[in-house]
Amino acid sequence: MGEDYLRRFREYMEKNDRLFSLLGAKIVEVSAGYAKVALKVQEKHLNALNVCQGGVIFTLADLAFALASNSHGKVAVALDVSITYLKSVLEGEDIFAEAREIHLGNRTATYIMTVKNSKEEIVAIAKGTVFRIERPFNV
Repeated sequence: MGEDYLRRFREYMEKNDRLFSLLGAKIVEVSAGYAKVALKVQEKHLNALNVCQGGVIFTLADLAFALASNSHGKVAVALDVSITYLKSVLEGEDIFAEAREIHLGNRTATYIMTVKNSKEEIVAIAKGTVFRIERPFNV
């Protein structure tokens, strides 16, 4: 996909994927098969132990996954996603999720998502596979 499509795709996702505004996440970068998103951990993201809820970290990785997997202009929906948490995150920390394509086929594609803090320490690693539907992602 060209730069014009990626620009329109990014604008569409920022406006229409409601989890970005709900979490307070921001798109940092999108290119073919790649995406990076960011989040400043706030009080609303904390669990009862006062660390960032695992679901928030998972969702940030999933947002990057959605961007990267749909960046080719063909609708992609998740088949499987798994995550491993490696480090806790505290309120006030910035975290970043990157999704990188490791396989792109006609029907499926696979991505590795890495979540890091601002010190570049790995917080979580996830792997996701999508099914690519024979339908364009219209933006």
